[in-house]
Amino acid sequence: MSANRIVCRSLKKSYFDIRRKEEVVAIAGLDFDIADDEFVTILGPSGCGKTSFLNIVAGFEKETGGSLLLDGTKISGPGPDRGVVFQEYALFPWLNVTANVEFGLRERGIPEAERAERTRKQIASVGLSGFEHRYPQELSGGMRQRVALARVMVNDPKILLMDEPFAALDAQTRTLMQEELLIVWSSDRRTVIFITHNIEEAILLGDRVVIMTARPGSVKEIVDVTLPRPRDVTSEAFNTIRRHVSRLMEEEAKKAFAASREAHGGEA
Repeated sequence: MSANRIVCRSLKKSYFDIRRKEEVVAIAGLDFDIADDEFVTILGPSGCGKTSFLNIVAGFEKETGGSLLLDGTKISGPGPDRGVVFQEYALFPWLNVTANVEFGLRERGIPEAERAERTRKQIASVGLSGFEHRYPQELSGGMRQRVALARVMVNDPKILLMDEPFAALDAQTRTLMQEELLIVWSSDRRTVIFITHNIEEAILLGDRVVIMTARPGSVKEIVDVTLPRPRDVTSEAFNTIRRHVSRLMEEEAKKAFAASREAHGGEA
């Protein structure tokens, strides 16, 4: 790993719940670093602040305490150096594949010839050559997510932020997209922060798995995954890590469930 790209120290994020008229602390004391070519996956119970953390890195939200530095600088807002892929495809239905992928380049004023070449190469890199003139409604879910990935990657971001991007896909398509993502990442390594609820996916993709505690979220444990890629999910080494991560996740899920029952007067 090379130098740290993201440095997170005592990060806090809280919201004001208007209905309950109280502050809700989503993240409390989050501390860890991410290198500039590292693939980090993040696991944690629902409501532990995973997406809030991603939104702070993306510049969509501000922290309410602590610090998060990107290349030594405080994040002031969104930027082309960070690309975000959401669970929803967020494609423009009135634009075809080419127009969707090149949208960001067009908005940034990239010259037409350069824009066309970069778009062509990026579409090919995600296996969609021949589908350039198709519209989103003419594509499968997996193909739409490939378009969404290509639209982000064509802008050459330093950091790729992914919020459960494959959660809505069927198992087979999800596996293919995981393989596709690793191919794209390996060809031009960059920082990836990948949020998921799937333990196998987290171990399969990540250099490290960051496990967050139940809300308020902090780091419970960071698990190094040193297995060579491509990883065999049936191997004993893989399943040793899976059992360890599953135990940690189960502990936090029980805490989250207990807190939910207490908040609702003992009802689940």
